[in-house]
Amino acid sequence: MASESVPSHEPRHPSQQPSAQPLEDRVDNRSQRPSSDEFKKFMASQWAPADDALPPLDDVAEHTARRRRAISERFPGERLVIPAGPPKVRSNDTHYRFRPHSAFAHLTGLGVDHEPDAVLVLEPVEEGTGDGGGHHSATLYFRPLAGRDTEQFYANAHTGEFWVGPRPTLSELEARLGIATAHLDELEVALTKGVGAPEIGGISVRLVRKVDENIDALVDTARYNTALDPETLDLSQLDALDDELAEALSELRLTKDAWEVEQLRAAVASTVAGFEEIVRALPRAVAHRRGERVVETAFFAKAREEGNDLGYDTIAASGNNATILHWITNSGPVREGDLLLVDAGVEAESLYTADVTRTIPVSGRFGEVQRRVYEAVLDAADAAFAAARPGVRFREVHAAAMKVLAARLEEWGLLPVGAEEALSPEGQQHRRWMPHGTSHHLGLDVHDCAQARAELYLDGQLKPGMVFTIEPGLYFKAEDLAIPEEYRGIGVRIEDDILMTEDGPVSLSAALPRTPDDVEAWIERLR
Repeated sequence: MASESVPSHEPRHPSQQPSAQPLEDRVDNRSQRPSSDEFKKFMASQWAPADDALPPLDDVAEHTARRRRAISERFPGERLVIPAGPPKVRSNDTHYRFRPHSAFAHLTGLGVDHEPDAVLVLEPVEEGTGDGGGHHSATLYFRPLAGRDTEQFYANAHTGEFWVGPRPTLSELEARLGIATAHLDELEVALTKGVGAPEIGGISVRLVRKVDENIDALVDTARYNTALDPETLDLSQLDALDDELAEALSELRLTKDAWEVEQLRAAVASTVAGFEEIVRALPRAVAHRRGERVVETAFFAKAREEGNDLGYDTIAASGNNATILHWITNSGPVREGDLLLVDAGVEAESLYTADVTRTIPVSGRFGEVQRRVYEAVLDAADAAFAAARPGVRFREVHAAAMKVLAARLEEWGLLPVGAEEALSPEGQQHRRWMPHGTSHHLGLDVHDCAQARAELYLDGQLKPGMVFTIEPGLYFKAEDLAIPEEYRGIGVRIEDDILMTEDGPVSLSAALPRTPDDVEAWIERLR
């Protein structure tokens, strides 16, 4: 009856009142987990011993010890705090796959193991008495495996083995990494004990900030509570301490050791395999209304098969989308006659990533203007490679590439001034079509060492062990009225990963074809 659908305004019975359950606990309602004592008793029984075998870390422990010693030398007498970071929420109660902060991974050697919320603490000791003769003793604080006789084993969706798989014990991880370990429950005392002004015997703390908000708050509170005069506490000075640590950790990665180079070689090799899958997928991409997604997923499958993940979101840009520098929407079609620009890199299990770009003709053959633009970019890349030598300033690699591109743009009648004037600081008109830098360091982060000082990065000298990209490009947008129509909608970038050695640069990505003829032959062979 119609009257039955009218809402009632009578007071609710107490059993009908809204639940008093805290909001943060309601996400567990979906689990419908039994709570009887018999269930708990049964869940804690009749389990076979776990497989304690952990994948070896080869000789990385030796290298990470040297890295920690180098940081210890920079900051004697100060407590150094490097968090891995917490899980990051993707949506509601689901999280992204966990990846630790790069500084944490660099100093511990941990890659994709379950260590969310872990924190590495370098505790100051008497100079020369610490780990490896340094000035600190390192301790890794993390949450180890919950015993199968505990509720966490089956009840905690974030840390229980029933949900997320096995976690190492404290002793297992200590043996594997060569770092002392402690339970995460002990971290608060370890971070806050003795904190205070050095002039009265307190310990200064330096923290890698904006990685874990809880650790930031813990350290800030300790600093405030132990300040000689909290009202006059200079927060900018404390921020400067933390910035110097982040800077030092970034600069420590400017030169890679032998283990890191091998990780990068492996990441590049997997990336080469991923690009081959892209070429094989081209017919399906052309036939699909979102062909760029076909390209993107072809590469992603190889990244997950051979590595940990993508090192960054893949750029799969066909036609005019190739002129959008960070096009990661990848929702467009892939058409015959277009150029397809793919910027992609596989992240290895160790978290070191490749970063490679190739621009390929979808039809398998370059058009006349496409080849002209492509060869200009290739010549610029070759000039940059030739300029890269030990002792050369990093910025000179970019300058060498720009000199070639400006000359070509003048030759084609696209520059409003001569190439020499465009290359001057007052000119730069050529940058309309090449607005980004030619090179960046590469490693645990795709744009590695980003917090390093300019005098060691942009103005620094190239040294053996440095790994960086060379990636000039030309981007002629379809809506660019400053150029003839024949150029519009063409975007080309060629990017290779370069290892500097005593004898000069070596391309780690040389297995991927670069010249127009080789690219065409490569496509024909794979298709």
